[in-house]
Amino acid sequence: MKVVPVGDHVVVKRLEAEQKTAGGIVLPDSAKEKPHQGRVLSVGDGRANKDGTRIPSQVSEGDRILFSPWSGTEVEVDGDILLIMTEQDILAILD
Repeated sequence: MKVVPVGDHVVVKRLEAEQKTAGGIVLPDSAKEKPHQGRVLSVGDGRANKDGTRIPSQVSEGDRILFSPWSGTEVEVDGDILLIMTEQDILAILD
């Protein structure tokens, strides 16, 4: 199934959590935090302006992004956990 966001919404796949700390300690699943980075899978057609025109999104498919911890709505599609969030929830585009 393909998820196509509407308006200024973006579909993001969260990146995997780190398996080890910087010191080399292996983390159990219960100690891992959900990462605040993800990869953009699809982008809506943009936010509607007051006069009805569309403002295109600043992110594009494939961008690696940083988002706030409580942003987006988790959905399960074909066994994958995806986030659907607005473009305003995105804090930065990472290189």
